[in-house]
Amino acid sequence: MTAAPEIHVEFAPELALFVPHGRRSGTTPVAADGVSTLGHVVESLGVPLTEVGALVVDGREVTVSHLPAAGESVRVRPIERPQRVPGAPLRFLLDVHLGTLARRLRLLGVDTAYESTDIGDPALATRSAAERRVMLSRDRGLLRRRELWAGAYVYSTRPEDQLRDVLDRFRPELDPWTRCIACNGLLREASKEEVADQLQGGTQRSYDVFAQCRECGRAYWKGAHHEQLEAIVERALEEFADRK
Repeated sequence: MTAAPEIHVEFAPELALFVPHGRRSGTTPVAADGVSTLGHVVESLGVPLTEVGALVVDGREVTVSHLPAAGESVRVRPIERPQRVPGAPLRFLLDVHLGTLARRLRLLGVDTAYESTDIGDPALATRSAAERRVMLSRDRGLLRRRELWAGAYVYSTRPEDQLRDVLDRFRPELDPWTRCIACNGLLREASKEEVADQLQGGTQRSYDVFAQCRECGRAYWKGAHHEQLEAIVERALEEFADRK
């Protein structure tokens, strides 16, 4: 019996976490059926196309629609940073598991939609396409959905690292203290009288400067957690404000 024709696929080290352990080093032989595109082959090996940069076949760059031929050698490179997303403005959509990251992006003034309940992958993908938002998720299956407008895998489980990774990858414009961390609405200056119904006695006496969300009406002031939030903002601005 004649052996099936094969191609040989090598993944960049940055993509190793997606690949089954036995295929992480060296090249992986894959049967070439003459029908499956290179994009399909890469995804079948566990790597979402949202994380794939250049595909290089025998020294030449090809697209995901390339039909591999027997004997070809494929190198799969990671996304180049900063990643340029077509269209403007840059906006994000986060799934139910990334609430802390959503609040921190909003704190920095980044337009960030977030689903606080699990509405399902099809609905998330549809919203990404309808609103032209980059889908951020740790769900590889979601990131493989064809309806997505754009997507990116969130590599860490730690909010601090998640935030840094997203800022490093996409370099969004930062405009801290301009968005509601609860609903993503824009903030405006507000008088104490306008937000009085949200203030307890101590806050009434101690603070005079307020902001209010134009969408949900939530009031903001420099309360007990302000120093912690200020530290997050300062770190982000110091590292990313002037990087494009």
